[in-house]
Amino acid sequence: MLSVFMTSVQSVLTIVLMMAAGYFARSRGWIKEGFSNSAKNVILKVALPCAVFNSMMEDFKPSQLSKLSVGLLFSIISILVSMLIGWIIAKVFKVRPERMGLLITGITFGNTVFIGMPLNVALFGQGSIAYLLVYYIVNTALLWTSGVWIIAHYDPTNKTGENEAKFNWSHLLPAPLWGFIVAIPFIYIHALNAFLKNDLKFVMAGVKDLGGLVTPLSLIYIGLMIYRFGFKSLSIDKDTILALIGRFIISALIMAGIIVAGAHMGLGLSTNVFRETLIVQAATPTFAVMPILADQYHSDIKYATNIVTWTSILFIVVTPLIMVAINYL
Repeated sequence: MLSVFMTSVQSVLTIVLMMAAGYFARSRGWIKEGFSNSAKNVILKVALPCAVFNSMMEDFKPSQLSKLSVGLLFSIISILVSMLIGWIIAKVFKVRPERMGLLITGITFGNTVFIGMPLNVALFGQGSIAYLLVYYIVNTALLWTSGVWIIAHYDPTNKTGENEAKFNWSHLLPAPLWGFIVAIPFIYIHALNAFLKNDLKFVMAGVKDLGGLVTPLSLIYIGLMIYRFGFKSLSIDKDTILALIGRFIISALIMAGIIVAGAHMGLGLSTNVFRETLIVQAATPTFAVMPILADQYHSDIKYATNIVTWTSILFIVVTPLIMVAINYL
């Protein structure tokens, strides 16, 4: 267990160093304010689709792809249960209306790209990206449908329902998912696969290098966000503690419980890495755009910022503990 803990600590510290580089560069003025939005677009629309495509081409066979559906089912159930538990916690502890939606979504939805992706690669290698994509698809789809609707529903200025969230189909097909979709024919059709790997080696080399940008850019971006939110604005109160417990402990336990129950019902996951990926992703920091949504729907922006910043910092401690706990499943 000690070796697992130390390996996890070293992986997390590597991530922290890159986050610190972004924070330091911003504090010195080497990176300007507008860079964060540009970096986010490059990560989501260029680097991440390339990383997903490259991982699918290098690490997956058709027989493996057919087994991803079980993880998809587990992810859906886990997130829906977390949402329900978040609502119960908010009601039991009488959370203020302007924080209700933020607490529920803060417990439920994770930062699967900017921290989840680098974390998974550091812990489990490039071959785990397709497993992460399973959780990412569900997390993203439900966040931008039910998650946004929940925050909008608890908008304290929304007395008539006129400010309810509008459904956006584009969120159901985010750019990283296209890396998976485009890879499918190359995986299933041998002639296409051979042509790409033998005659178009330069394409695969370029895709691999672009995909390699995900980890450093994502972590630099998080460093920029932490600098933007600021350590001085951090505070701890009852509602923040509830969010931290919900995100790091309850959400992870729900996923672990579903995986164990599924195994007893004959719905086991294909590999241990798949199992570990889903549990780790269920306990990643809260999604980074929460303060933006809080502002849009007149919720408590300071509280949203508090949750995002605290979870982005404390995952450094939480992740090694989760990796040790997973070994007892």
